[in-house]
Amino acid sequence: MNSLRLPAWLSGPNSKAIAAPILIIMMLSMMVLPLPAIVLDMFFSFNIALSIIVLLTALYTVKPLDFMVFPTVLLVSTMLRLSLNVASTRVVLTHGHTGPDAAGKVIEAFGHFLIGGNYTVGIVVFIILTIINFTVVTKGAGRIAEVGARFALDAMPGKQMAIDADLNAGLIGEQEARLRRTQVSQEAEFYGAMDGASKYVRGDAIAGIIVTLVNIVGGLIVGMIQHDMTFGDALGNYTLLAIGDGLVAQIPSLIISTAAGIIVSRVASEQDIGGQLFGQLFAKPQVLYITAAIIGGMGAIPGMPHIAFLFLAAVIGGAGYMLEQRQKKAPEMEAEVAAPPTAPPEMEEASWKDIVQVDTLGLEVGYRLIPLVDKAQNGELLRRIKGIRKKFAQEVGFLSPSVHIRDNLELKPSAYRITLKGVEVGSGEANAGQFLAINPGMVSGALPGPVTSDPAFGLPATWIDANLREQAQGMGYTVVDAGTVVATHLNHLITTHAAELLGRHEVQQLLDHLTKESPKLVEDLTPKLVPLSTLQKVLQNLLAEGVHIRDMHTIIETMTEYATYTQDVNELTAQVRIALGRAIVQQLFPSTNELSVMTLDNRLERLLMQALQSSGPEGGGIEPGLADTIAAQAEAATQQQEKMGLTPVLLVPAQLRTLLSRFLRRTLPQLKVLSHAEVPDSKTIRVTSLVGGQV
Repeated sequence: MNSLRLPAWLSGPNSKAIAAPILIIMMLSMMVLPLPAIVLDMFFSFNIALSIIVLLTALYTVKPLDFMVFPTVLLVSTMLRLSLNVASTRVVLTHGHTGPDAAGKVIEAFGHFLIGGNYTVGIVVFIILTIINFTVVTKGAGRIAEVGARFALDAMPGKQMAIDADLNAGLIGEQEARLRRTQVSQEAEFYGAMDGASKYVRGDAIAGIIVTLVNIVGGLIVGMIQHDMTFGDALGNYTLLAIGDGLVAQIPSLIISTAAGIIVSRVASEQDIGGQLFGQLFAKPQVLYITAAIIGGMGAIPGMPHIAFLFLAAVIGGAGYMLEQRQKKAPEMEAEVAAPPTAPPEMEEASWKDIVQVDTLGLEVGYRLIPLVDKAQNGELLRRIKGIRKKFAQEVGFLSPSVHIRDNLELKPSAYRITLKGVEVGSGEANAGQFLAINPGMVSGALPGPVTSDPAFGLPATWIDANLREQAQGMGYTVVDAGTVVATHLNHLITTHAAELLGRHEVQQLLDHLTKESPKLVEDLTPKLVPLSTLQKVLQNLLAEGVHIRDMHTIIETMTEYATYTQDVNELTAQVRIALGRAIVQQLFPSTNELSVMTLDNRLERLLMQALQSSGPEGGGIEPGLADTIAAQAEAATQQQEKMGLTPVLLVPAQLRTLLSRFLRRTLPQLKVLSHAEVPDSKTIRVTSLVGGQV
């Protein structure tokens, strides 16, 4: 026999998620659909039970944030009471002529219990309860919530600084710091929500009075005109029903308001309200003794109710005596049950587990940039970084290490920094939500906003709001968002430091990938002819000068050919460059057969050749004064090339290429040095300037 099973959407983990929408739909339905008396009894009973649950939860709450959903509960409970008022009003006015039980037993019971046959007393009691709820409890709770929200907002910067100080001092970790920041923000939001939610209860109290008056007046009109009731009968029936209906709604409202006051008025402590009350109010026997004496003295005055006062004085005095005896025995009991002091745990010995590996590539961001790199928030920078690595692998020829991203609370909120093997190689700021308008040199005007510079290339730029984007583009600016700023900077640094990113692990992966297509090619080179380290150094030399290593077939074939004659890394690099000459020239001069280059003056060329022969290929014998002159003239010629819109390239004899490339690379990284042997025969050379003419 098959057992009855609930649908998956009711019995699964989503059952809690659909409870709230069902409750809201039911409340809205009560305002439109007529309900029988028995259903009203059930909903009124549920409303009372809900208010008691909320009150007890508030009493046993240690911190306000433990009951963070309370403002929403306040709104839902208010809407529930108003829906019940609408539903009960429909029943009262429709069937009130049939008797006091027309709207259900709950309303009838509350009406009889409080009115007791005297309608004036019932109305007065109802008005008093409403005034207490509206004027005292709700107004006080709303004021406390308002002040609490203001103080919480004012204290946020100080609390944030305290969290940063604890983090920097090593007292807490990053995860705990992030949790405490969230709590600070939630606390301010909670008090702000409570300030607004208290308005619901005040409006509910006013609506209760109006609904009660409508029920009484409307009942009299309906009863006397439509049902031919006498004034006395109509007044009796409809007043009983109206007052009962109002009380059934106002008593839960008063309970909910009391819970709101308890939540917002409590001071942060590790105890709930009950523990605080009994732990602080009845903590001192002297206070109870004095109170008992005063109450006993009042009971001895002639005309006072002696029994009540003297009995209460005896109870309070007895409670003080029992508390005093318990406090005297507490140290003895603690001494008996106290365990022998345990030795403090010994500090563990250092081990290899304490060593944390340094990330090859790292990106650290301030907390305002976290949404750009948070996977849960669909951070756009994560997608851009994936694209950067893919493009780098396709253009340069190897897969760069992964970029390890983490937040750094020591940075400015909108700052970031890029690290290479734990050392900072670049930093900048990116304002999330704004755009960086970069001035390429031909703009028609200035833009309002903080003036800065492009962190990747140092161009002048301005941070602008999103509404100025189209205007900036029309003025000639290059406009990019914050994610693009960081991604461009990261891409530039990865390309610049490609040689340092190519470790032995990456070289081995590159060979493994090539082995799948040409196993014999790799097998003939390493480790037979050259070790892996030599291949790595040759590839690093190429990358250091901006030469891509996509053509690994040519690189390995060339090294295999010349490795039998020499193992010198510089000579092998020179031969590989000659083999890659067509690709190098194509990379520097795309889509042209004429190469506009700079060359050395003949006299300077002879001096350098003599220095090279006397000091070796490292070029350490260049006279310092001559070196300064070469650097200055090369810089001037480079600037002239750039002004003409040409790529700065210095063409030199093959023997001098390595010497000059290393010498000029530090001061002029944009200057590329080519040898005559690297230029294909099909290319035409045009000399635009000479370096060393004034030597």
